[in-house]
Amino acid sequence: MFIINLTYTSDLALVDQYLDAHICFLNEHYATGVFQASGKKVPRTGGIIFATIASKKALQDIIAKDPFYKNDLAHYELIEFLPSKTSAKYHFLVD
Repeated sequence: MFIINLTYTSDLALVDQYLDAHICFLNEHYATGVFQASGKKVPRTGGIIFATIASKKALQDIIAKDPFYKNDLAHYELIEFLPSKTSAKYHFLVD
C-alpha cells in the first residue's frame, strides 16, 4: 500500500483549471481498484491518495498520467507501508 502525498507547486487558480481532468484520472483508478481513498489537505495545499498496488514503479507509471503531474502542478511523495491493523470499516486495506 502507498500513501501519495501531493503538494501543489502552482497557484490554486491554475490547479482548479485541471481539477475536472484530475477527478477523471482518480475515477479511472478507483474503477481498477488501485485507489482506495483520496481527498484534499486542510488547508488546501495538496491532497492525499491511498493506493494498493504491487510496486512503486507501477504506481509511478500511473501517476505520470495524472493531469496535475503532466502539467507540473504538484510534487508527489510516495510513502510505502504495510498496514497491519485497520478498523472494520477499512478491512479491505489488510490482507
